[in-house]
Amino acid sequence: MSASEEVEQTTSIHHYADSSDMPDDIQKYWHQRYDIWSLYDEDVWMTNDAWFGVTPEPVANKIAEHLIEGTDPSKTIIIDAFAGVGGNAIAFARSGRWQQVFAIEKDAETMKCGKHNAEVYGVGSKIFWINGDCFEVLKKRLRSVAKDAVVFASPPWGGPSYNGDDVFDLKTMQPYSLKDLYDAYAAYARDFVLYLPRSSDLNQIAKYAPKYKNQRLEVTHYCMSGWSKAICIFFGEWTFE
Repeated sequence: MSASEEVEQTTSIHHYADSSDMPDDIQKYWHQRYDIWSLYDEDVWMTNDAWFGVTPEPVANKIAEHLIEGTDPSKTIIIDAFAGVGGNAIAFARSGRWQQVFAIEKDAETMKCGKHNAEVYGVGSKIFWINGDCFEVLKKRLRSVAKDAVVFASPPWGGPSYNGDDVFDLKTMQPYSLKDLYDAYAAYARDFVLYLPRSSDLNQIAKYAPKYKNQRLEVTHYCMSGWSKAICIFFGEWTFE
């Protein structure tokens, strides 16, 4: 059975060959397909929600580079807590920096896309996929490694409606607020990164700045074509210059 034949057997996994095949609400993303995946034509699989949720490949690659620059070299494990269809996990695996890449995804069909896309990009054997809720997985399965790993989390933002907010309220972000995410990851990991909307309220983020001398909270915008796509907040000990 070919990959194309297999993907046609599910209603939630797609490889669209033309924008006319896409639902109306995501057709606007068609012209961005090669910005999202440079190898899109090599049979990349997507769910419909992934079109607005996946980290575009150039941004994912830049984040992966940034992590190499700022992470303690002794750390060899990275955990992608909301792996989705694989955008960030693939970039981490392709960077060659990590001995182990764990990718956690709650939705089984979405994870099937991620595993397939990792094969498309030649890193299928370099990513260990876990189907489950990331908070439960960290608590029960990866607790022993999380404290010495980097945890990267690109949580749901409540859908594309966040684009309409001049300042995005992280207290009411759905389904997880900034406090929910911080409390969950700080309980298990020393170093973790949150990937959040570009318009996130910086005053809300500043409340999590470390209170210790010579430490700071790193916030970085990631851009494409001159436009900010999202920000990353780096919690823990980082060595960016």
